[in-house]
Amino acid sequence: MPEVIFNGADGRLEGRYHHASERDAPLAVVLHPHPLHGGTMNNRIVYDMYHMFVRRGFSVLRFNFRGVGRSQESFDHGQGELRDAAAALDWMQLYNPNARGVWVAGISFGAWIGMQLLMRRPEIQGFISAALPANLYDFSFLAPCPSSGLIVNGDRDTLITVESVEKLVDKLKQQRGLEIGLEIMPGADHFFTGCLDRLNEIVEEYLDMRLAALQEEAKTTSGRRSARAKAADDETATATEQAPGDDEDSDDDVVAKAG
Repeated sequence: MPEVIFNGADGRLEGRYHHASERDAPLAVVLHPHPLHGGTMNNRIVYDMYHMFVRRGFSVLRFNFRGVGRSQESFDHGQGELRDAAAALDWMQLYNPNARGVWVAGISFGAWIGMQLLMRRPEIQGFISAALPANLYDFSFLAPCPSSGLIVNGDRDTLITVESVEKLVDKLKQQRGLEIGLEIMPGADHFFTGCLDRLNEIVEEYLDMRLAALQEEAKTTSGRRSARAKAADDETATATEQAPGDDEDSDDDVVAKAG
């Protein structure tokens, strides 16, 4: 788990990065809670999600937003932090040009930033949001939401109402071709105190399900491409068989015989 310092949009950012062994390994970036309320890349949920992706063969980055730890600049109310997240993904893609997919995970404030990043980066194919602050920030930018994902909130969260999360999810579910999973955890507060093991189970089960589906989809797509390629080869072969052979009379031979 090497420490890394990389260039952000407005200054250097501090992170922890795991580089997968496979050249085309998918990427994941994990975003921490609010910088002004103790949020750092060493948050327990961030740490657990980071290692969840590592165990599944991802190249993974968690980092401190501006003004946290050794990251430069200062808190920017979301705008600068979104630029930080975009720079983090740019940095990962620079070293992983063959990555076969991207995921973003975030906790609370980090979930809000992650959903905005999702809208700006079409290569992101999935998201995981814990303690999504549906009643604290404007999520109208999710129109439409470009990728499926999972949202997990607690029913004892004193900052985020269950109703606001359910209302947002109901709105997103109206979009065709989009699957949004929602888990409201009984007894869980904003930080999932005493519920982290259950949170990890829910998130890992969802990720495994999605990865299996994506793998099956890739196999199906590959099979269709192979079938089309075989059909094209067969068509070419048939056309070749029907073409005039070398032993047939050429136009000059016909003229000579006629003379």
